[in-house]
Amino acid sequence: MKFAKELKVGLIAIVCIIILVIGVNFLKGINLFASETDYQSYFPNSGMLSVSNNVTLNGVIVGKVKNIVYVPQNSIDRRVKITFTLDNKNILLPKGTIVEIGSLDLFSKGILIQIPLDISKGNYKPGQTIPGRVSVDILSQVKSYADPISQKLQGMMVSVDKMITSFSSFWDTSATTQIEGSLNRLKLTIEKFGNVANEIQGFVASEKLQFSRIMTNVEGITENLRKNNDQITAILGNAEKITDDFVTTDYKTVVLNANIALEKFNLILENIDNGNGTLWKLINDDKLYKDLVETNNELQNLVTDIRINPERYINFSLIGRKNKGVVLTPEEEIKLINLLDSIPD
Repeated sequence: MKFAKELKVGLIAIVCIIILVIGVNFLKGINLFASETDYQSYFPNSGMLSVSNNVTLNGVIVGKVKNIVYVPQNSIDRRVKITFTLDNKNILLPKGTIVEIGSLDLFSKGILIQIPLDISKGNYKPGQTIPGRVSVDILSQVKSYADPISQKLQGMMVSVDKMITSFSSFWDTSATTQIEGSLNRLKLTIEKFGNVANEIQGFVASEKLQFSRIMTNVEGITENLRKNNDQITAILGNAEKITDDFVTTDYKTVVLNANIALEKFNLILENIDNGNGTLWKLINDDKLYKDLVETNNELQNLVTDIRINPERYINFSLIGRKNKGVVLTPEEEIKLINLLDSIPD
């Protein structure tokens, strides 16, 4: 009987131990009654992942994190080895699958399995290593967006503080007085604008009749233009004909004749400059000039003598009496003949 009690105590202890082991493993995420499949991945860090965190596929929990080991001898991107299990052996991981450590929600971490679209390359076998990466969690993303905004807000607050300080230093009794004065001047300006508007309104009313007369005159001018449209058309036609005559004029021949005349005139000037021709002699011969002056003086003396003593040159009789006049000497006759020959016809 005593032996039976000890047997019962032993059996109860064994059952308790089994229950304890099952409970501890359950807390670790290990299901002793399920057919599990283990896989492993390497990461540069654990991403704050813990043992027994969930493994999800398309948002469904399909396993647990079994073990996390730090491997210092590996490269920097493979320092942390994480082993996870899948509860169902029917879940296959095709090659190209990515194991990512990320946030399952705002408060928990886990492993997210991403299966590629192309599953024709085969599947990973249990125990094989699957490529892994650590995603940026939600808090880090929010922080990356919030940090620049926070810095801008801080700078803006500093600017606002400076502006308020400057405004406070400006806003004193004198500033208030100046603002009141400005408002008073603005009020006076508005009143003046009102007076100007009234004057303009009166001016428009007084000039309305004159404007009506002007419009009547304009209408009359328009009517006259309409009545004289044919005459205006004829005038424009004549102007067009005159313009065509100007256009069709042989300006080339006129310019050519002018050039020929200029060439001849230049030739005459060149001959004068070279000492050729009578005109050069007339300009440069001093003796000819002196002879002309002397001849002119003698002619003036002769005309004066004829006016004073006409009886020397003209014979006339009065009542049968004849006055023969003064007899000229041969020298005076020669001078008179030369002088008369020099007078042009």
